[in-house]
Amino acid sequence: MPAPTRRFRQVDVFGQGVGTGNPVAVVLDAEGLDDAELRRFSAWTNLSECTFVLPPTTAEADYRVRIFSLNTELPFAGHPTLGTARAWLGAGGEPRVADRVIQECAAGLVPVRIEDDILSFSAPPRTRSGPVDPALRATLAEILGIADGDIIDAEWLDNGPGWVGLLLADAAAVRALHPDASAHPGRWDIGVLGLHPPGAGTALEVRAFFTEGDAPLREDPVTGSLNASAAEWLTSSGRLTAPYLASQGGAMGRAGRVHVSAEGDRLWIGGRAEVVISGTVAL
Repeated sequence: MPAPTRRFRQVDVFGQGVGTGNPVAVVLDAEGLDDAELRRFSAWTNLSECTFVLPPTTAEADYRVRIFSLNTELPFAGHPTLGTARAWLGAGGEPRVADRVIQECAAGLVPVRIEDDILSFSAPPRTRSGPVDPALRATLAEILGIADGDIIDAEWLDNGPGWVGLLLADAAAVRALHPDASAHPGRWDIGVLGLHPPGAGTALEVRAFFTEGDAPLREDPVTGSLNASAAEWLTSSGRLTAPYLASQGGAMGRAGRVHVSAEGDRLWIGGRAEVVISGTVAL
C-alpha cells in the first residue's frame, strides 16, 4: 500500500534572495507519523533542520511543530520557526490574530510577528546562561584554531539547542576561522561572534558550528536561535543596542541577514522567509 501524500515546502530563511539564506524542510501534515519516521525523513533531507506540523494541543496556538536537526529533536530553533510559519501561512493557514502566528513547540508558545515580507519570532529566554568554564573555553579555542587569549568573552547562550557563545575581537576574526573538531569528539554547539566597525552595513558577524552524532563539525548557514541568545547577551552587556542587523553565512557563500529589534523588554529576531519548493512527499 503506498504511503500517504503529505504537503511539503522547502523554505529559504534569512536570505536576501532565493538560495542565500538557510533552507528548512517543512512537512505540513505530519499526523500519524511515529518518531522513527520523523527522524529518518529529517536525516534524509540532510538539511540543518526539518519540521513537522501538527494540530495544537492548546487553544492559544495556531499549530504545533516538532523540530529535528537531522535525527535529534530540538525544543526550539529559530530559522525552522520562521520557515514553518511561512510555509503554514502560504498553504492557507489563518492565524487567530491578524499580525501574529502563535507556534507551539517543546519549548512552549513562540509568537511570530508578521510585517510585510519579514517574519520575526519573540526571542525565548535562555535555559542556561553565565560564564563558560575555563577548561571548556580552552577546548573551544583549540577547535577553532585560535589562542584562548583571542576570545574576548564567553557565555552560555543556550535557549534550546545548547549554544556556547564566544566573542572575538572583530568580524574579520570570525570570518577567518577554519575550525576542526576531529581531535575533540563529542557534541558541540559553538557560536562565534564579532562586531563590525561603526558605519558598516551590519553590526554583528555570526558563525555557528555544530556536530551531529559521529559526523564531522558542520557550519549552519544562518542561525535564528543563536542570534536570539547572542542579542540578549550583547544588548544586556551594552555591546550592542537594538535595533541592529547581523550578518551570517558569508564564509559559506550565503548572505544571511538577521533583523534584531526591541519591543519593551522583548527582543524580536526576524528575516525574510521564501518558499522555494512546494509539493508533496510520500510518508
